[in-house]
Amino acid sequence: MATLSPKIITICTLFTVLSIASSAATDEEQTRPFKKLYAFGDSFTDTGNTKNGNGPSGFGHVSNSPYGKTFFNHSTNRYCDGRLVIDFVAESLSLPYLTPYLHHKGNDTFGVNFAVAGSTAINHEFFVRNNLSLDFTPQSIQTQILWFNRYLESQACQGVESGCKDFNETLFWFGEIGVNDYAYILGSSVSDDTIRKLAISSVSGALQYLVVQGLPPTGCLTLAMYLASPDDRDEIGCVKSANNQSYTHNLVLQAKLDELRKQYPQSVILYADYWNAYSTIMKNLTKYGFAEAFKACCGSQDPPYNFSVFKTCGTPNATVCSSPSQYINWDGVHLTEAMYKVVSNMFLQGNFSQTPFNFLLEKKERQG
Repeated sequence: MATLSPKIITICTLFTVLSIASSAATDEEQTRPFKKLYAFGDSFTDTGNTKNGNGPSGFGHVSNSPYGKTFFNHSTNRYCDGRLVIDFVAESLSLPYLTPYLHHKGNDTFGVNFAVAGSTAINHEFFVRNNLSLDFTPQSIQTQILWFNRYLESQACQGVESGCKDFNETLFWFGEIGVNDYAYILGSSVSDDTIRKLAISSVSGALQYLVVQGLPPTGCLTLAMYLASPDDRDEIGCVKSANNQSYTHNLVLQAKLDELRKQYPQSVILYADYWNAYSTIMKNLTKYGFAEAFKACCGSQDPPYNFSVFKTCGTPNATVCSSPSQYINWDGVHLTEAMYKVVSNMFLQGNFSQTPFNFLLEKKERQG
């Protein structure tokens, strides 16, 4: 069977998730707005692709306790104490949690997760050419699209008329991606503007209809606070330079999504506003049930952030807090289940998606 080209992906994804399915459905299926969910992204969305011989070898600690302790009671190779935004999305759609692509083994009735920790928006070869290669992170969004091509090939999907008809009942979710790109150029001569242009181009080339998460205010992550000068702070106490970087990235991404909406007016393309959702929580911690904005729940015990790059969560010398639900930051780089739950509710039920997620669901329901 011939390998699917990226053009097949483009053609297939032009078909809106609002198309009407003609086949009969069971009562259970009728309660689901979508029959399938496909996810892409980095460690904020990865539900287990990291745990693989071909994956980034530098993240083995995610297989250790206390990862997964809050909800699953064991590690599921999610970078969290429990569920991620994509898990709450699946719950809201009455779908099971997504199986990671590298371990799906036929367990893909309701969709697959292609996200993998460490992924970049820009192809890995760019970092190699600029001597910025981190060998434990060879995956990019292009890798995930390649995996998706291979997956479609395994499903005998050569186009919408031959095996892709379920796209009419499928939601595509792109979790945030691009943070790693900026992290990998720290201390190099490669400019933020270069990364921004290449990253947005890479991501938008894969998007036609779906939900797209923007970047969070990365300057509020424990790692950023740990690394930056105390003088580099913004009005909410986060690292100003890092937040400016993420904010500018999001503006460019939103402009590209506006172009795609005009190009494909029959599609529904949502922007999940991670930046403003996160910032809103930071400005009123207690309203959302949090007590600790910057300190990692799981980490080294080193002041002031319970974080050290030499004793990260999952390693023998790390400790874990007694109340993860009061913390925003889980391991210094990723967020707690509690934070992901609040953010996902703001995306799915609040006013932090453009257009509102409920609009997508209501339109889908009206059209069957």
